[in-house]
Amino acid sequence: MSWTNVIGRVAFTNCDPLFLGLSKEWTILPAPPAWLTGHVLRRDCITAPIPAADYAKYSDELLLIPDLGIVARGAVGSVILFGSRPLEKMRDIALPSDSSTSKVLLRWLLKIRGLDPKCIETGPDLDSMLSQCDGALLIGDRALSAAFDNPELIRLDLGGEWTSVTGLPMVFGVFACRKDAPKEYLRKAHRDLIQSYSKFNKDESHRNHVIIQSSKSIGADEERMRNYFQNEVMNTLDEDSKQGLLRFLIEVCELNEGPKWVDMSQE
Repeated sequence: MSWTNVIGRVAFTNCDPLFLGLSKEWTILPAPPAWLTGHVLRRDCITAPIPAADYAKYSDELLLIPDLGIVARGAVGSVILFGSRPLEKMRDIALPSDSSTSKVLLRWLLKIRGLDPKCIETGPDLDSMLSQCDGALLIGDRALSAAFDNPELIRLDLGGEWTSVTGLPMVFGVFACRKDAPKEYLRKAHRDLIQSYSKFNKDESHRNHVIIQSSKSIGADEERMRNYFQNEVMNTLDEDSKQGLLRFLIEVCELNEGPKWVDMSQE
């Protein structure tokens, strides 16, 4: 199988609106966010939604696909710091091994608050994390489920906190590709992903199907998932999102220039 017919995807429900309706011509490679960067660099797939922080790290080797991403419009519900005590009193925080952007963002948010708890990287299991530390950062479906199952815990939604500080959406994931990836396959991947997301937004029957499937996959309430897709996470980049991405890359990741995009025009 050629890598040009493979698209990587985050193995969380935040990408379901893009991928559950995608053309069957594509082979899908699911993986945790931090793993997808390696898959793109090794030519395991033509593109994938990698952590925005990883794009900053490998920007010399990568380009971004326009219009697509994993974006929080404010509070996102799936990138959350949980704790047994207020943030200002946390002595240590467990960070998940399957994320990049959320860890960089949390450290930045702590810094601007003048806080410096010890950060320890662990596996993404809430009970184990909180048995070791005062705080635990979770992302994706684990965060959604943990918020429902542990209403007594103090929590900080990193998407909401970023927007509170900057006034901008937070772009957690960006669709990246190698600079030498063939343009014809990138254009097709871009077109098919946009069409799939458009179907989710415009076709009520299909949207309900995706919501039901997503709810079943993590054992969440359907109304919770409906709100998640409608009000918390989106998979396209508008102008505000691009400004949020630019600020994150330059101010948080200390990249000295803005992102470089694939030219999708026909040659």
